[in-house]
Amino acid sequence: MDTQSLELTKPLIRPRLRTVAELLKPITWFPPVWAFACGAVASGQSLSDHWLLICLGLILTGPLVCASSQAVNDWFDRHVDAINEPQRPIPSGRMPGQWGLGIAVLWTVLSLLWATLMGTWGFVACALAIALSWAYSAPPVRLKNNGWYGNAACALSYEGLAWLTGTAVMLGGAWPGEKAIYLALLYSLGAHGIMTLNDFKAIEGDRQMGVASLPVQLGASGAARVACVLMWLPQVAVAALLMHWQLPWHALAVLVLSFLQWPLMWKFLKQPIERALYVSAFGVPLFVSGMMVSAWGLRQINALGVS
Repeated sequence: MDTQSLELTKPLIRPRLRTVAELLKPITWFPPVWAFACGAVASGQSLSDHWLLICLGLILTGPLVCASSQAVNDWFDRHVDAINEPQRPIPSGRMPGQWGLGIAVLWTVLSLLWATLMGTWGFVACALAIALSWAYSAPPVRLKNNGWYGNAACALSYEGLAWLTGTAVMLGGAWPGEKAIYLALLYSLGAHGIMTLNDFKAIEGDRQMGVASLPVQLGASGAARVACVLMWLPQVAVAALLMHWQLPWHALAVLVLSFLQWPLMWKFLKQPIERALYVSAFGVPLFVSGMMVSAWGLRQINALGVS
């Protein structure tokens, strides 16, 4: 037997670095990083004068907090993933023993330590996001077992909390203001619909393991309708608020971006299981573009000191 064959037959003691990276899912870091960036922009503060703080926040929200939540989710979802995604690091055996749990705990601790660099607001927001991520995946709470609660926890953490944190740390820990809260909550509601898109690929495993995702509860067609409504109506509400705040061009841009999602949603409603990832790939960029347009609108208001 050659050396390569011997290596393949050896029991795996520790995972490869690329397996660890796969567990932490870098592709999922974008939403909270983008939301934090939106919050920083919306604050009205100088971006160049606070570049170090912004970098610290982007690392915290993506490679640390979001990555830790992915590790936590993969560990407590390993039995479901064995059905839905057996190629994932833990069910495939490429992440042996208790390594998955160990990495989840380690990244949680690293996130909290890093958050101490972000002031009181940054630390508290990080602790809340971490608490939501564990509550989402881990028993006995395991919010993921109900698609309404689980997706709400993820959406609030990934979008609303990250947005408000970006604004607050740029303001030196000051209260972000009611306008920022309105936008953060509306985009969190929209993100609830986006989170539902990810559940369509896991219907069979979720059903077998008792995970009541929205596609399991409402059926594929019903969940698709809910996802589209939750994605689109908050954008219309944001546009209405921007118009009310005397930002007509920003309002128009958000509204146009929302209507550009209609053709994608229409195809999704006809073939929800087949088209869920299609909407996620092409519709979500339009959604988050509207977030940044809104952030620049709010920045204009805050820079002028308008209450």
